[in-house]
Amino acid sequence: MSGAGQDPAILIAARGGDPEAFAALCEPHRRALRAHCYRFLGSFDDAEDMVQETLLRAWRGREGFEGKSLFRTWLYKIATNVCLNAAERAPARVLPQDVAPPVTAATPAAEARAQPTFSPEIPWLQPYPDDRLDAPAPTESQPDARFAARETIELAYVAALQHLPPRQRAILILADVVGWSADEIASLLEATVASVNSALQRAHATIRARLPAGREDWAPSVPITREQQDVLRTFMTAWERGDPDEVTRLLREDARWSMPPAALWFDGRAAIANMLGLFPPNFQGEFKMVATAANRQPAAAAYLRRAGEADFRLSAVLILRVEAGQIAELTTFSAALCRAFELPQFLRKVL
Repeated sequence: MSGAGQDPAILIAARGGDPEAFAALCEPHRRALRAHCYRFLGSFDDAEDMVQETLLRAWRGREGFEGKSLFRTWLYKIATNVCLNAAERAPARVLPQDVAPPVTAATPAAEARAQPTFSPEIPWLQPYPDDRLDAPAPTESQPDARFAARETIELAYVAALQHLPPRQRAILILADVVGWSADEIASLLEATVASVNSALQRAHATIRARLPAGREDWAPSVPITREQQDVLRTFMTAWERGDPDEVTRLLREDARWSMPPAALWFDGRAAIANMLGLFPPNFQGEFKMVATAANRQPAAAAYLRRAGEADFRLSAVLILRVEAGQIAELTTFSAALCRAFELPQFLRKVL
């Protein structure tokens, strides 16, 4: 193996135009590149497109890679520039709390709607299915161990990143997640080390201001715990039973619930309890919940069978942020925002 960790024969073949050799170099990094682009853009769909663009640019410029650095580092440079260009052209992805005032316990009941108005024209943040991520905890002997030790893809973290200007976003991700030095980042962005450090300080201040309540830092993503799984199972059972009291019991007092693509969110357990009292889980019909995971958080795919229908139809994916055995945040994404999960659209009712 070369100093860059690549087989010299494969590298020579790839630089010479062998597509199979080039694919052998790129494929081990595809998932991590997609997660990198997702953090930057907040969209799984856009991240897929950016990875394709990155690999196309890498193929066209393959002769420029001489093996003096890690091939992964070279790909990340290309991907970051691709994402920077995209972010400077398109509006940042958002969640309902970024664009609408909250529904609180004091909000008049007359303002409640059984069917909230959707706003598909808004660039909504998309969730990221866990089965499309790399394994969360490689050993120290594996080449990406340092990267995995920093990896953060929590939904709230990705949402917070979208509030940074594109260059600050790039600097923070490269420094805090990918683990680059200020010198390396300055070289990529054609900036000074001083300006990179200054931008990183401003980015950290913005990100800290958006920490979830009760949190002191953004911890690296870890595998879902047994406690989180237990909370998810209890929540799913309560939702299937149409039990608003049990759902409410699982919530932290300051819990939030948002529902993209509706510009709607509820602030506090009391506000959520009021909503569930008016519109309990089963007011639309019968639900079947299927456990899944997204953004390294427990999640459930909700399948709804309305009166008179034979099958359960995929309705939404609900992502939970569980802390100390309670649900601190719940985000209900419509099925249209969750195509990356590749879930079946229908479940047959079992008689």
